Amino acid sequence: MLTKVKTMDYFKSFSSRLHNPAGFDFEAMALELFRFQAQSNAVYRHYLEARGTNINGIERVDQIPFLPIQFFKSHQVVSGQQQDFINYYSSSGTTGAITSRHYIWSETFYLQHTQRIFEAQYGPLSKYHILALLPAYLERKGSSLVAMADYFIRQSGSDHSGFYLYNHEALIEKLHLLTKNPKPVILLGVTFALLDLAEKELPKLPNLIVMETGGMKGKRKEMIREEVHAILCTSFGVDRIHSEYGMTELMSQAYSDGMGKYSLPIYMRVFLRDTHDPLSWSSRTQGGINIIDLANFHSCAFIETQDLGRYDAAGNLEVLGRFDNSEIRGCNLMVN
Repeated sequence: MLTKVKTMDYFKSFSSRLHNPAGFDFEAMALELFRFQAQSNAVYRHYLEARGTNINGIERVDQIPFLPIQFFKSHQVVSGQQQDFINYYSSSGTTGAITSRHYIWSETFYLQHTQRIFEAQYGPLSKYHILALLPAYLERKGSSLVAMADYFIRQSGSDHSGFYLYNHEALIEKLHLLTKNPKPVILLGVTFALLDLAEKELPKLPNLIVMETGGMKGKRKEMIREEVHAILCTSFGVDRIHSEYGMTELMSQAYSDGMGKYSLPIYMRVFLRDTHDPLSWSSRTQGGINIIDLANFHSCAFIETQDLGRYDAAGNLEVLGRFDNSEIRGCNLMVN
């Protein structure tokens, strides 16, 4: 097992290389990470052993086994000594449910990484006012989404940016105030909260971006994406709804600028597995979502999620939902 010093030095080195466009090679990095985590991640190593994986026989990324995401609920999934990891992000879950914990080596890395991903698609955060509508669950701490939103708000440098929980009237008042402001506004919200807000009389902002993060959390009946987006488009007076796709178990996020079609950041790659045989790839353009997230170099970069997805003709990813027997999750967590 690698020592703490060597492991942390590797993390620092890999994080620097990850964000160096001149030396970025996804497949080479993924294979390097696989070999590192097959040795240093006890949970992943035991999983590989149980599957009878010949580690030395893995030569391509599509040969790498993916760790079922449920292990983040039952185990401390880290690369290195468990006692070296203290801080973690936790999932929301439903009342009484066992939640996931994703232990992190550096929150600074995570926040700066999320900024790079966002700005690669939307430009500098300083261009925007950021309004975050992220109720509820004030008793729950450790939300990666809230940490990201808080960082984005601060990086925007706008006095108008801020969090909103259930205080819809204050948010509507802020939207009215910003109707004549030339700066674009991003309203980042949990799906059920955006639908609640959409039932009120809202001002129409010409430069508004409504971005939903998913999550009904039992607050409303489940709805298909097209129905949700149609309601929000009408209420907010926009022609499309943007989306953010992320989860506690991943350091990276993907964004959609409409129609639920996601462009993946260079740090992520999605493979679709057969829904009836999780160890085989789907023969169709639709299947279970397996994700390689290179930013998970401190935990496990190869995650078998419980989400369903498909690729369109242009190669964009569409997230269809979750397996029927999967626990419904949302990312609406607390604000410290």
